[in-house]
Amino acid sequence: MSRFVKISCLGPQPFAIDSAVPLEEAVERMKQHWERELDRVLPDGPDLIVLPEACDRPYYEPVELRNSFYRVRGTRIREMLAEKARQHRCYITYSAHVELPDGTWRNAVQLLDRDGEICGAYYKNHLVPVEHTVGGLQYGDEVPIVETDFGRVAFAICFDLNFEELRSKIERLKPDLIVFASLYHGGLMQAYWAYSCRAHFAGAVAGLPCTVLSPTGEIVATSTNYYHFLTTTVNLDCAVIHIDDNGRKFPAIKQRYGAKISIQDPGLLGSVLLSSETEEITVEQVIEEFRLVRLEDYFGGCLEHRRAHVVR
Repeated sequence: MSRFVKISCLGPQPFAIDSAVPLEEAVERMKQHWERELDRVLPDGPDLIVLPEACDRPYYEPVELRNSFYRVRGTRIREMLAEKARQHRCYITYSAHVELPDGTWRNAVQLLDRDGEICGAYYKNHLVPVEHTVGGLQYGDEVPIVETDFGRVAFAICFDLNFEELRSKIERLKPDLIVFASLYHGGLMQAYWAYSCRAHFAGAVAGLPCTVLSPTGEIVATSTNYYHFLTTTVNLDCAVIHIDDNGRKFPAIKQRYGAKISIQDPGLLGSVLLSSETEEITVEQVIEEFRLVRLEDYFGGCLEHRRAHVVR
């Protein structure tokens, strides 16, 4: 049945703080900055707010001064976000450099749930090498899926978007939504990840367009040159279906269910996005009723047919 989720993405330019400002004051300024930014989207009542990579990192040089800021900051920015999550009953991603109990530092996304508790964390798998050699960050090596009350969520951070190994792992985990926190946009890679993982994609990119994409790679919503934030609603009860063998059944689906079932064709792709817009039936039930074949199963069958009939 329909599974509507309201998503907000925030992508302001990184907040500059003069290095002459005392660190305690700098932390307070950063906290106030994000309180102002959250006020841009909280009135819309989002289920999930996505913040950009290293959202509370001031542009300090040298790195040692930035790390001193992090030590003074501690968990105070996260605690402020947790309080907002509790007050507004929403999930919030906190993307930041964090210190783990073993003393290592990671480029992380921590997901805060509607009670303000950390319900999942992802550590950037593919650092830009200088993040390690100069910044002192350690590589992440796990690809978690977080089960939320609206669906299965996977994560990627910035440079991650360039690596097929990580994308393939996420594809196999079958998320409903990929959350992308970044200082780099990724261009066509965003749409490729969405389509290849058959997942909605919510990207918060500092200083560049924030985007929410459908599982067919179409832009559902984007921020603009005037406003660096967005709020939109997506339906996670959906599936990507190839037209071959399935397309002849689409008229019968519409005849039976009308507007209760959406069949959205992005064009040029040979696939459509099937969504349930009703509480009466799920997409999975429609697939079973009409014996539709999901995109990954269709492609898998094509590969099997080739292996069985190729002439060597």
